[in-house]
Amino acid sequence: MQSLPASSPATTPAIVTQEAVRRLPRWALFLLSISYVLAGFIGREPWKNADIAAFGQMRELALGQTSWLSPSFLGQAPEMSALVPYWLGAGFVFLNSLLGSPLPMDVAARIPFALLLASTLACTWYAVYYLARLPAAQPVPFAFGGEAQPVSYARSLADGSLLALLAMLGLAQLSHETTPTLAQLAFSALLFYAIAASSLRLYSPAITLFLASFGLALSGAPAFGLALCLAGALVRGIQGDERALLWSLAIAACGILSALLASSLGLWQAQLGSLPATVREWLTLGKLWVWFTWPAWPLALVALWRWRRWWRSLHVAWPAAVLIVMVVATVVRPGVDRTLLLAVPAFACLAAMALPTLHRSVSALIDWFTILFFAGCGLVIWVIYLSMHLNIPAKPAANVRRLLPGFEPSFSGVALLAALVATVGWIAVIVWRTGRHRSALWKSLVIPASGAVTCWILLTTLWMPMLDYARSYAPMIARVQLHIGSTPCVYSASLTQAQIAAMQFHGRYSVVPLSTAANTPMRCDWMLLESGRLKQPGFVRPDGWQEVQSVRRRSSTDSETLLIFKRIGS
Repeated sequence: MQSLPASSPATTPAIVTQEAVRRLPRWALFLLSISYVLAGFIGREPWKNADIAAFGQMRELALGQTSWLSPSFLGQAPEMSALVPYWLGAGFVFLNSLLGSPLPMDVAARIPFALLLASTLACTWYAVYYLARLPAAQPVPFAFGGEAQPVSYARSLADGSLLALLAMLGLAQLSHETTPTLAQLAFSALLFYAIAASSLRLYSPAITLFLASFGLALSGAPAFGLALCLAGALVRGIQGDERALLWSLAIAACGILSALLASSLGLWQAQLGSLPATVREWLTLGKLWVWFTWPAWPLALVALWRWRRWWRSLHVAWPAAVLIVMVVATVVRPGVDRTLLLAVPAFACLAAMALPTLHRSVSALIDWFTILFFAGCGLVIWVIYLSMHLNIPAKPAANVRRLLPGFEPSFSGVALLAALVATVGWIAVIVWRTGRHRSALWKSLVIPASGAVTCWILLTTLWMPMLDYARSYAPMIARVQLHIGSTPCVYSASLTQAQIAAMQFHGRYSVVPLSTAANTPMRCDWMLLESGRLKQPGFVRPDGWQEVQSVRRRSSTDSETLLIFKRIGS
C-alpha cells in the first residue's frame, strides 16, 4: 500500500463523519446508469457524419468486402484510422447475421458500444474507489472516533464520481455514437483505473494496463495513449518507493510498445493543428471547456486548490496529469470536443475529491442552480413536444417547421410513457433532496446527475423523430429513391464516406466510385455528385451524363446537396 508522501501534511482537508458516507442505494445507481446508457442507443437511425461513416466501415467488414487487418471503405482509408472499434461493431453484426438477423444491422453494431459506455462508468467508479482508499486521501481522524471508515469513505466518493460523470453535459451525444471515439473513451477510462489501482492491487491493474494501452493504440489514439502512459509513469515514479518505480517502468513500456505497434500498422495519426490565433478563438475554446465539462469543472478546481499540498499523492497527481495532457491536446489538435471527451473520467474523479471539502452553502448553491437549469431544459423539451402534437402553444411548432421543412411529427406511446416516468422520477428526486434528510457526501451531485439523465431521456424519446430527421440521412436518401427507383447500382462522384454509407444502408444500393468504374463489371445508369465538387477549380462534368435533379438535406447547408445524373440514352 502506498504510504503517505514525505512532503505531505499529516492531516487532510477532508473532515467526514461515518454518518456522511452512507451508501447510495445500489438500485438507484444502477437504474440511473442503465437508463443513461440505453437512451440514445435504441430507437434511432445512424446519425451523420462520424456515426454512419463508422457504421459503414463495420458493415463492409461484416460482409467480407474488406480486410480485417487493413480495413478500407470502397478502396479508401477510413476517416478515423482504427481497428478495435470496427472489429467490435462488425463482429456483432456478423454474429447477428448468424443468428438469423433478429436485430437491424445498425442496432447490432451498437451493442458493443453500449457495453463500452457501461465499462467507462464502471472503470471511473473503481478508479476513484481505489484512489480514495489511499492513506493520503483519508479524512481527518477524530479525537474520540466517529470519522469515516476507509472502505465506506471510498465507496461514497466513488458514487459521487459516477454521479459527476453522468452529469457532464458534453458526455451525452459523443458517448452514444458508434465511433472509435467511444472506444478511446472506454480504454482511457480503463487506463485511468489501472494506474489508480496500482498502489493497492497487482494483477487486475497489470492486466488492464496492457489492455488499455494497446486498446488505445488500436482505437485510433496511439499518441494519446503514449502521452497518458508517460504521464502515468511520471506520476507513479514520484511516489518514491520501489514498487512505484517498477510500476513506472511497466507503464512507460506499455505506452511505448503500443505506440510502436500502432506505427507498424499505419495507425499513427498525431495530427497537430495551429494554436488559436485570436482572442475570439481562445474564447471559443474556453466556452467549449466550460459547457462540455459542466458541472464537474468548478468542483475539480476546488479539489485542486483544497488538495494542493498533497500534489504528489496519486489521488491528486494522476487526475491532474490527465487534465494537463488533455488541455495541451485540445489546444494543438483538431477535433477538440472528441479530444476533450477523454478527460471526463479525470474531471469526475476530481469533482468527487472536492465533495469532502465543500461547505454546506456551496452544496446548496449547486442544488438550486442545477434544479433551475435542468427544470428549464426539461420544460422547453415538453413545451416543444406538446406544441408539435397539439399545436399548443403554436409558435414552437412553427419554429420547428421553419427549421426542418417537410418534417412531420410522429407519436409513440412507448416514448411518451418513458418520458413521463423519467420526469416523475426526477420530480421525486427533487422532493427528496430538498427535504430534511441526513447529509451524505454524494447528495450534492444527485440533482445534477439525475437532471442530466432525465433531460437526455426526454431528448431521446420525445424529440427522437425530430433528431432523426435533422441528423439522419434517411429522409434525404428516401427522396433520392423517388428519382432513381430500385436501380441495382449507382456511381459515386466525390461523395463522402458518410453519404456513401447512407446510400448503402438506407437505399440498399451498390455504390461504385466513378474513378474505378472502368475496372468493374457493373454498369450503372445513375450517378450521384456532391454539389460542392462543382465549385472546385478545374472540375469537368463527366461526358455522357445529364443532370436531372438535386436533393438537399433540408436541415443542412448547400454542401449537403446531392446532384442526380442519368446516363444519356439509358
